[in-house]
Amino acid sequence: MEEARVGLVLTGGGARAAYQVGVLKAIAELLPRRTHNPFPVICGTSAGALNAAALAINAEDFRQGVGYLNKIWKSFYPNQVYRTDVVGVFNNSVLWFAGLLLEGLGIDRLKQTALLDNSPLVALLEKILPCENIQASIDNGFLHALSITASGYGSGQSVTFYQGAKQINPWQRARRIGVATQIEIKHLLASAAIPFFFPATLINREYFGDGSMRQIAPVSSALHLGATRVLVIGVNNMPPDDASSRNDIGAYPSLAHIGGHALNSIFLDSMEVDLERVQQVNKLVAMMPEETRQRANLKHVDVLSILPSQPIDKIAARYTKELPWTIRLLLRVVGVRQQMGAMLVSYLLSERKFCSALIELGYQDALLRRQEILDFLDTSAPLNSGMPQ
Repeated sequence: MEEARVGLVLTGGGARAAYQVGVLKAIAELLPRRTHNPFPVICGTSAGALNAAALAINAEDFRQGVGYLNKIWKSFYPNQVYRTDVVGVFNNSVLWFAGLLLEGLGIDRLKQTALLDNSPLVALLEKILPCENIQASIDNGFLHALSITASGYGSGQSVTFYQGAKQINPWQRARRIGVATQIEIKHLLASAAIPFFFPATLINREYFGDGSMRQIAPVSSALHLGATRVLVIGVNNMPPDDASSRNDIGAYPSLAHIGGHALNSIFLDSMEVDLERVQQVNKLVAMMPEETRQRANLKHVDVLSILPSQPIDKIAARYTKELPWTIRLLLRVVGVRQQMGAMLVSYLLSERKFCSALIELGYQDALLRRQEILDFLDTSAPLNSGMPQ
């Protein structure tokens, strides 16, 4: 009989990933103290990869790991993620725009760069995330597998790098593969490299960028790694999809407005589509005779999704002024004007006040679904509060 495992999927979205910490904080408080990690399979993408790695490293004590994440996100400043000083912002911006011009003229760029210099993030992750401890969590039975997804700029593939139990087999599907490896900081940086804003990361022979690009089936990785049901913590609320919900902007969209929509399509749309796909497959499976299900290799998969109850871009609009003046000036150049461009800002607003607001939102959203979460985790069974099995 297949072993029951709960998978956790943490999606991407830059600073929006602070919302996940609030949800995890509520879950940790619902469970007994000293409970080991209740998610044997953890999958992270983009900024969600950083949260996933932290949980995997601290899998022996789930509440302690979540508390560690909460402390980090609540003390965030933009200069811990990217350079905000005049020289850093000016140099990178000029090099980036010059690079676009030179490429347009058919001239090779002198230096690979991005709009922002994320060297502070490199230093921070090396300090706070000792990835060498992931294997200890696996060996001690606190974790079955951790995966980090990045997008290959050369191959065009969505690559899920995973570290886990020996019985897990690599997989290959259309435009997406699973590769066994030892997770390192470079995988986290690659997965969180928002296109245009942060530089691509070289892994082996290929440059990789944000894992949300081309990730058409975010839930799939958890299933490949052995999860039998999946908890998804998203970073975008799903408004009604009807014409009445549209706003009359009245002006041609700015570059920032277009950029925000582009990032939404990269980070958010694939998860919405995948969740709908899982629901449709579950309905189909329910109508099939057991013999047909086995021949088709289809099974019902319980998926619980927790999404923000409020639009995060509207929250971001209240905190834009907290960004350093250098970044505000840069964003103003690309068209950020108060409410206009707030979607774009929400991905870059790694600032403690904004992050704290998202953590509180995630915490309250999860508490409102307390019983649903407990039922999904099946707290009637032991949750590894003692020695690992």
